[in-house]
Amino acid sequence: MARSALEHAQTLLRRRKFSFVISLLESGNNPEIYRENFSYFLTAGVACLYLGDTGSAGTYFQRARHIRMTDPTLLCCQAVLFLRRGDIDRAISYYVDVLDYEPGNKIALNAMDFIRLHGTYEEVCKIVDSGEIERFYPPLGVNPDFIRRIVLSVFAGLALAFLIANFGKFSRLSKKTRLPQSGQHSDLTSLSLSVDELENAQKKDGLGSVKYKLTDAAIKKSYDTAMNSFKNHKENAAQIEINRLLNSNASDAIKEKAKMISTYFEEHTFDTLSEYDDNIEYSQVRDAKEPEIYIGCTVAWGGYFSNVTEEKGTFRCDLFVGDEERKRVDGVVGVTFQKTPVPALDSSRAVYILGKIKSENGKFLLEGRSVYQPLKK
Repeated sequence: MARSALEHAQTLLRRRKFSFVISLLESGNNPEIYRENFSYFLTAGVACLYLGDTGSAGTYFQRARHIRMTDPTLLCCQAVLFLRRGDIDRAISYYVDVLDYEPGNKIALNAMDFIRLHGTYEEVCKIVDSGEIERFYPPLGVNPDFIRRIVLSVFAGLALAFLIANFGKFSRLSKKTRLPQSGQHSDLTSLSLSVDELENAQKKDGLGSVKYKLTDAAIKKSYDTAMNSFKNHKENAAQIEINRLLNSNASDAIKEKAKMISTYFEEHTFDTLSEYDDNIEYSQVRDAKEPEIYIGCTVAWGGYFSNVTEEKGTFRCDLFVGDEERKRVDGVVGVTFQKTPVPALDSSRAVYILGKIKSENGKFLLEGRSVYQPLKK
């Protein structure tokens, strides 16, 4: 039996995919379907809380409070919002309510100990700025991705030991008998399209204006391409097809599954992008009639940077995309690093930036992930 959108969102929450949680819960008819569901509003609020969007978190928690007033987890969430704002008295009031309903609640007890020992506005500001405030957030449990990586590491170690032990035997095999590397991710059969979804691939009602009007066969081909590209680590190619489907007349069910594919993407590094995926050149995006098809793709662009600003942990600059000798400038793109340590860079030398393509006010920019600057010649 297929899982509901809320169940998917709760799994994504444990995987720390907070922005995907919000995107999934707010998509389609979900807000209408879950309008009286306490878990829906609590899950969305917790995701916003971890994202730092305290305004939206407070709104979701208030909606949850109308449904269930005495839930200790919800009260702890509302208490920590007041604590973040420096409203110590209101925070204490909520934590006292939590302990009335659940005397052994560890989060409330720890928060009250902190307030008793360090309950000043200055100390609260310190833990908010450092991120230590998250110890008073609702725990998310063990990240399933972490467990999966441990299991894969164990299997990889066993496989390596087996290969070493049998190296002589395998080395005698001819190239024709050796199996190619599969390059496959974990099993995603739950995201395969059902017979009903294939038979109703197009959205029937409320089509409105879409960028791509696709036939049933074209929708299936685009979805299959996205899945196969992802399985072979070509996540940019997968993201392009996902974007095509999300901006098409595909059914809501297919769009939701397409979005779920992207939640399994691994973060690219310079090395993995060059090894597995295809880098999208700046000119491809600049000259595209519909550059939004590249939103979410990871790219590595080089050039020179200027107009640097740093404010509240956010680093911004303009990247003049071109060659290392400054003989060619293809264009200028804004770059933002959100709360990411950025190494000291020399503006007189070329730089390479790895980032995801985003859109803001009709213009595309890079959400930075990593930077690299060659040594001086």
